[in-house]
Amino acid sequence: MIKITDKYLIDESVAYILNDVKQLNDIQLSKTELSFAKKQLQDKIYFVHINSFYKSSFILLINKEKDKATQLEDIRKAGHKIVTEIKDLKTETINILNLDIDEFTLALCEGLKLSTYTFNKYFKDKKDKESPLKEIKVVSDSIEEKQILELNAKTDGVFIARNIVNEPLSFMTAKKLSEEIERVGKESGFKTEILDKKKIESLKMGGLIAVNRGSMHPPTFSIMKWEPENAINDKPFVFVGKGLVFDTGGINLKPSGYLETMKSDKSGGATVVGLMAAVAKAKLPLKVIGLVPATDNRPGNDAYVPEDIIKMFDGTTVEVLNTDAEGRMILADALAYAKKYKPELVIDLATLTGAAVVAVGENATAIMGNYSPAIENIKAKGFEVWEKLVELPLWDEYKEQLKSSVADLKNIGGKYAGSITAGKFLEHFTDYNWVHLDIAGPAFTEKTDSYRGIGGTGVGVRLLFEFLKDKTK
Repeated sequence: MIKITDKYLIDESVAYILNDVKQLNDIQLSKTELSFAKKQLQDKIYFVHINSFYKSSFILLINKEKDKATQLEDIRKAGHKIVTEIKDLKTETINILNLDIDEFTLALCEGLKLSTYTFNKYFKDKKDKESPLKEIKVVSDSIEEKQILELNAKTDGVFIARNIVNEPLSFMTAKKLSEEIERVGKESGFKTEILDKKKIESLKMGGLIAVNRGSMHPPTFSIMKWEPENAINDKPFVFVGKGLVFDTGGINLKPSGYLETMKSDKSGGATVVGLMAAVAKAKLPLKVIGLVPATDNRPGNDAYVPEDIIKMFDGTTVEVLNTDAEGRMILADALAYAKKYKPELVIDLATLTGAAVVAVGENATAIMGNYSPAIENIKAKGFEVWEKLVELPLWDEYKEQLKSSVADLKNIGGKYAGSITAGKFLEHFTDYNWVHLDIAGPAFTEKTDSYRGIGGTGVGVRLLFEFLKDKTK
């Protein structure tokens, strides 16, 4: 969808990015249009739309009073505004001319493309729901094809993640999720291995088996591998994503008002799938592995119940005090399984706790772990891509809340610091460099949020793609 060109047709719409009002004199506008645009920009209106009957011209002025990260985010949001304004005009192609800095061009491309996403699979009349914008052409002799390849790969990965999150349980069971992972793997170029219920039971993944007991659908454990011949790392980066395709809470049933968005409880797994697709499509020279344990959590006839004691994959015994603390149960098995890869770093993502939303809100991800260099790097990347993170501590004192009188651990702590005690629970199953991302806040939105759209946001794909890309330099 995004491509480089050295010219554009005179009747095609254009977006100009200016670093200074004086650059208005360098763009193709009539005398009247130029006068109008100059007046708007001088009045500190940083987004100007000129409709010339057969095409649109958009003029975006960088606000120099803001820091670089905020400027880039403003440009991405301007991309969403453009997509919104051209919808009724049925504009299929837009050209981007940046008279100054390439970084802003790429940010506008990103905002434009991400804003074209729609989840229209279940509408009878799909066409009315689609964005008319099909092609974004970058008029530049300094931006490289590699940059466009990576941008397309990254945004495609976000779309894959969003699609998975937005699928309801009526379609996306754990088995269907594994089939989708296989399909994405074939399309993108990474290898897949799917462990079925029989294999999961033979491996004694007690957490995943326990959560699945109330379901009529079998669990799956999906393994994705991108191991190119030119990989520059011997030890792989491993990403673990929570694949709760729907969470009722189990016997500790969620109340109305909390159930209605629980198809989004597979957001962590969706992000890992989207990230693996992006890495493979961009052909990053890194060994990367993705793990997604998947099931739904229901209060069925044989559902696990409070006070059950579960033996996990690594032999740890866990006293279940709340069946709605199921995400950590399936992630714990996956984190223990990740040890076999002798990883350089393991990052897990999960819509793990409502407590994370209480602590940091809907716009931030809670980050914690045992490896400060990676945490600091990811936090910095978060500001760059505007997927911001707040670090929470994992002090030893929190471990006290997880002590059980009948097992090695309890699956919940006390009434306070719920997101931290959940992270502390996961930490028990790691003996390597590890980072935990609780994406419960930003993973799903019930109203349109600029280029993030409505529904699944695909949070984490852009963040972790840029994190990995830095490792190739």
